[in-house]
Amino acid sequence: MNNPSAFKLIRRCLLTGGVLAGSAALALAQDAPTLASLQQQNQALNDRLKVLEAMVQKEGLVPSGTAAKPASPFANVTVSGFVQSSYFSDLENSSSQRIASYLWNNKNNNFSINKVKVTIASPAAVRSDTDWSSAFRVSFMGGEDSSVLNSGAAINGFEYLREGYVEVNAPIGNGLIIRAGELISLLNWESGDGGAANPNFSQGYQWWYTGNGPSAGVQADYAFADWISLTARVDNGLYAGPVGNANKKAGMASLNLKPTKEFWFNVIGFGGLGGGTLDANGASVIGGYQLTPELGTGFEGDYFSFHNQGKPSGELDSVGGWIWYDFTPKYGIAFRAEYLDDPQGVGLNGGPNPFGPGSGILSPSPSGDLESFTLTFNWRPTSYLKIQPEFRVNHTSYKGGFNGKQNEYVAGVGATVSF
Repeated sequence: MNNPSAFKLIRRCLLTGGVLAGSAALALAQDAPTLASLQQQNQALNDRLKVLEAMVQKEGLVPSGTAAKPASPFANVTVSGFVQSSYFSDLENSSSQRIASYLWNNKNNNFSINKVKVTIASPAAVRSDTDWSSAFRVSFMGGEDSSVLNSGAAINGFEYLREGYVEVNAPIGNGLIIRAGELISLLNWESGDGGAANPNFSQGYQWWYTGNGPSAGVQADYAFADWISLTARVDNGLYAGPVGNANKKAGMASLNLKPTKEFWFNVIGFGGLGGGTLDANGASVIGGYQLTPELGTGFEGDYFSFHNQGKPSGELDSVGGWIWYDFTPKYGIAFRAEYLDDPQGVGLNGGPNPFGPGSGILSPSPSGDLESFTLTFNWRPTSYLKIQPEFRVNHTSYKGGFNGKQNEYVAGVGATVSF
């Protein structure tokens, strides 16, 4: 202890205590005190001890107040989300009730509430080779798009659930991050949050046809170094959602690489149950390169092979690219181009179809392709508000096309307020 004030205070306490003890001994030796006088002496000693304790606490030699409670990992739980609305119109058929080519936000010539999302989450589990830690995350979504995006809109209890999982760091090696619950897909470059997270407002075709929705399962992530990690997952099925086939599961693994801070890419392989009697396996590559702080790019390539009751039924290929540029922090522009090829007619024409009966890509011709080109202006008047005017051209080789057409031209605007 190198605190001179502390030494002085302790010495003062000892001297005072000695004087008090000596006085009490002398009083007892000289004269037997009455009970009343002993009580008075005890009260005086207590008063002086209180004064001494206050002086010691003031000098910082002992803590004051109650002991601090250990920090809780859930003390900093956050609530975040966004509200998203839009207006879009088929420029050649404004009287139609539906924009046939759109996956969702497809109400033609209407004002729409696309998504209302709320996320409750604790700080993420900390990767560590010595300590266990835990976390959780849950997201709820409502609105016009939610029936397509949520984990199981037709299953009781899952109507509004977008994702929900517990997360644990197990101190194995460098630290193994484990998640269990309803998990978002690893396949897509685009987020299902649409314009809230993507450079374009509307959703690309790749997100639906060569991706998959949330599914219940367990996932492990291990980082070999800062620039390379491996994510492995087993779930109920690519298209099964929260409840799948009891006898079959799907597996997926993603090798995640980030050679530089500007460049990243993931190589993904998957296989197993798709949904019902449909199995799917294949591979995807997604990535991005930030050329300058203002100019960014993204890419995605996918290959799917479908099997129905163990028999090959078709393939589906897709490739897509994104480029965006921010002129200022408030104003920017983004472009997306994508191409999907279905040589046997099982992926687009016969597979999961978001367009609905009679309004989508339905044709006697089994094979076909689908292209889309989207130009979006990004305006951020404030850090919480994002407004995205957008023009999109869609084309398909299917003779039935989009409500009898092979081309469709769509324009509109979407707005997102985040919190």
